[in-house]
Amino acid sequence: MPKLLYPTSIKLDVQSLEGFSVELKPYDAKKPIADEDTDAEFLVTWANSADNLKDAAQRLTKVRWIQSLAAGPNDVLSAGFDPKVKVTTGSGLHDHTVAEHALGMLLNSARRFYEMRDYQLQGKWPGHLGGPQPDRPAGAFTTLRDANVLIWGFGNIAKKLAPWLTALGATVRGVARHAGVRNGVEVYGEDKLPELLAETDALVMILPGSDSTRHALSAERLKQLPKHAWIVNVGRGTSVDEDALTAALEKGEIGGASLDVFEKEPLPEDSSLWKAPNLVVSPHAAGGRPQGAEVLIADNLRRILAGQELKNVI
Repeated sequence: MPKLLYPTSIKLDVQSLEGFSVELKPYDAKKPIADEDTDAEFLVTWANSADNLKDAAQRLTKVRWIQSLAAGPNDVLSAGFDPKVKVTTGSGLHDHTVAEHALGMLLNSARRFYEMRDYQLQGKWPGHLGGPQPDRPAGAFTTLRDANVLIWGFGNIAKKLAPWLTALGATVRGVARHAGVRNGVEVYGEDKLPELLAETDALVMILPGSDSTRHALSAERLKQLPKHAWIVNVGRGTSVDEDALTAALEKGEIGGASLDVFEKEPLPEDSSLWKAPNLVVSPHAAGGRPQGAEVLIADNLRRILAGQELKNVI
């Protein structure tokens, strides 16, 4: 009977997997694999340490499928597993939580809750943020109503986020490798970025981490944004040129940025981003809560036992 190892780093309802002809064994994602479990053919990963994955890559000689619960399992891919091992991602498990976090970051940016908090900690009343205010002033991002929101990286998370933004009155457009209409939203190719960025009040980045997306938001593209535009990044930190972003913020060339991901995490204490004006640091908190993991594991387990194509294969 094939063996499936599941991590104790997340609470899983393993009873839902007991109907399959597999042996289910828990393992500690921070420690080496137990000797008696090195014959496992299936491995589920979540929040594994680098040492654990490296150990698994060396000692799980029979493993043929790895189900990561992360949307981007770079940790698994860099651990040294045999290229023949099928790796599937947790794409879809984080859609709601990441979309919700992105929405919160947009509202925080527009309504300047972060600045109100700063004044609160000083025991000061920020009168300029309260009282009578202009309604939807031109050249400012103060509300999602009538705002032009551009989502760069229009996948499952964007499909969850877009209706919420539309319900709040925003005009939503997307950018992806292939143009078309997705869930009622017009999605453009990256060749249209210059004209789209010029009309953007808020740019939401949900790009994956790869060589092709490294520093996709470059100094050149930052200059294409209006001076009041805000950037929200809940994709991968490598997609933003952080030096160029810091320079743009310090020069007042963009309105601000709310970042949940960074090129190096935790963000180094000497990073210039900490003190950059109008920048909100979120400690990679958008995801981290896989929802429906058991359903995905069970689906792929059924597929591999039946010799069928797996879901979310890299």
